[in-house]
Amino acid sequence: MADSADIDYTAPSSPRIWNYWQGGKDYYAVDRAAGDEWIAIQPEIVQIAKESRQFLMRAVHYLAAEAGVRQFLDIGTGLPTLQNTHEVAQAVAPESKVVYVDNDPLVLTHARALLTNTTDAGVTAFVDADYHEPEVIVSDARSTLNFTQPIAVMFMGVLGHVPDYEEALSITRQVMAAVPSGSYLVLWENTNVSETARKAAEEYANSGAIPYRLCSVEQVAKFFDGLELAGPGLTPINHWRPGAAQTDAGEPLDAYGAIGRKP
Repeated sequence: MADSADIDYTAPSSPRIWNYWQGGKDYYAVDRAAGDEWIAIQPEIVQIAKESRQFLMRAVHYLAAEAGVRQFLDIGTGLPTLQNTHEVAQAVAPESKVVYVDNDPLVLTHARALLTNTTDAGVTAFVDADYHEPEVIVSDARSTLNFTQPIAVMFMGVLGHVPDYEEALSITRQVMAAVPSGSYLVLWENTNVSETARKAAEEYANSGAIPYRLCSVEQVAKFFDGLELAGPGLTPINHWRPGAAQTDAGEPLDAYGAIGRKP
């Protein structure tokens, strides 16, 4: 596990910037400055950040409550915030097992303190690994998860940090190849539908933070090739099964996601 000596306070960090956009408090001035540069061009990014957490909560609840999934592999976890994967899953099914994967020093520090079981029957574990190394992730996750039973594999807005789209596609396919039939892929990505999103991503690349590569909607869809999409399919994340009390999901956000089942 990392300690505070490993944390770079001088360069913007994507998990910390994301935490800033979500209204958290685990960021520094350099992160706020980089985040504000994006907001100045595309203010919608703040809503995307907040809605992404709502999408995660709805997706995990669906998988645990309706699809009967009891194992989750959350890759590129980011900083803990309101209703993390294990909290949602274990509230539905106390025996749920959740493995988080990240290698950011601050994320690792927080994980030790915050990402702990909410039930006696469940298991919550953390793998210190880079999502560029899917074989390491799968190998380490086997110590907690049973790879003969369905697993929900989650990539929540993180694959844009992989510079090459084909590599990002390969990462997801390697992990999905390792899990059995009946497993699920949960994924969303920021998209390049709007001019403001494209411009913001270009400027963000000059902030010192790790650049974020936007996907086309068609590229997001390709992550799910060969999988059976759960309804309503690939949609803006705020339009994916909005809550019953949410009568108006609002204008579609420039971020698309879905859940796909491995046949």
